[in-house]
Amino acid sequence: MSHRNTVVRAVHDLGLAVWFGGSLMGAVGLTGASEESSSAAERSRIAAAGWRSWSPVSAAAIGAHLIGGLALTKANRERIRQQNGVAAASIAKTVLTGAALAATVYARRLVRTLDSMTDQPAPARGAGDHVDPELITLQQRLRAVQWAVPVLTGAIEVLSALQGEQQRSFRHEADGRDSERHAGGRRRTTGRAPHQHERSEHRQRPSTGRPHPRSPARRHHHRHGPSAAHHHGRFHLGRRDHGG
Repeated sequence: MSHRNTVVRAVHDLGLAVWFGGSLMGAVGLTGASEESSSAAERSRIAAAGWRSWSPVSAAAIGAHLIGGLALTKANRERIRQQNGVAAASIAKTVLTGAALAATVYARRLVRTLDSMTDQPAPARGAGDHVDPELITLQQRLRAVQWAVPVLTGAIEVLSALQGEQQRSFRHEADGRDSERHAGGRRRTTGRAPHQHERSEHRQRPSTGRPHPRSPARRHHHRHGPSAAHHHGRFHLGRRDHGG
């Protein structure tokens, strides 16, 4: 029997979609837009402001995804134990989720650090010798982490699709077993073996008035012919008349 968890799965998938899409948009759109500014300090302020505005939405999406994932794991705990490959996919998904969560938290920490350093000159292109080396290091780390988050969450999306296919296969197998079980129950309650039908029909066969093939009259008829059987019948009738 299949069970549906539509609401929980929707919360899980929507949270992951927002997490993936927001991180990808930040790495491509927000960082690209901030690079349009001629001032390095202004670029840092634009990027920090954008991530600061997005942080509450990102936190809500991540929370929804985690809650939905825990609920789905609880609802499918029997399938995780029984079906081949499901436990391995669940473990891999948990590891990727933890890595993506750690990368998101670390990126948020880098953004806060850069936001506090916007009053200092940011690294300009071709002018790396005139800026703070720590600021350069932080910006390079932020770029790497910004791309790590969509890569990790995209891998989680792939594993979620795999788990959906595994669940569909498990439901088909379970439905097939239920159908066979119900069909077997009907055969046990209403069905009869062919030899049982033959014996039943033989017992219920109406009599035709003819002697049984193994009856004494039948054997006598075959031994002495029809006249002997006729005289034998008259003899019995005579004895009954004489006795009367």
